[in-house]
Amino acid sequence: MRRLASEHEEQAALMRWAWLTESARPELRLLFAIPNGGHRHRAVAARMKAEGVRPGVPDLCLPVARGGWHGLFIELKTRRGRPSRRQRGWITALRSNGYRVEICLGWERARAVIESYLDGPQVGAAGSRNHPPHPHQEGECSCRTSSKCSAA
Repeated sequence: MRRLASEHEEQAALMRWAWLTESARPELRLLFAIPNGGHRHRAVAARMKAEGVRPGVPDLCLPVARGGWHGLFIELKTRRGRPSRRQRGWITALRSNGYRVEICLGWERARAVIESYLDGPQVGAAGSRNHPPHPHQEGECSCRTSSKCSAA
């Protein structure tokens, strides 16, 4: 049986792809990771909390406006991962403030979301001021069947 990749391995694979693709898509130079989560020594965790690290913030940010959105946040999960309650809260808050936020199961899905997002109209393009409805991605819950959906 093949071992499931960890979230670290998935995110590292996505960032390798982004670094290799920067020359064709310069916007990817702005893609960055947010150092939340993970297990840390108590002193390091306390210092990071004092500096403003907040639990539940999505893993990655692409601060590039497209299609009426201010930017894109990605919560990257393993193929079996699910967002926590705190993560769902952040996702809801970011979406309500004009950011596109996607939960991606695996780095390949995250790559597809990023490529699709970057192919969207740039800010100022005709009709781009209205935020499109949030589309659920493959592997996410259905609003009609789950009260835990962050987009419900």
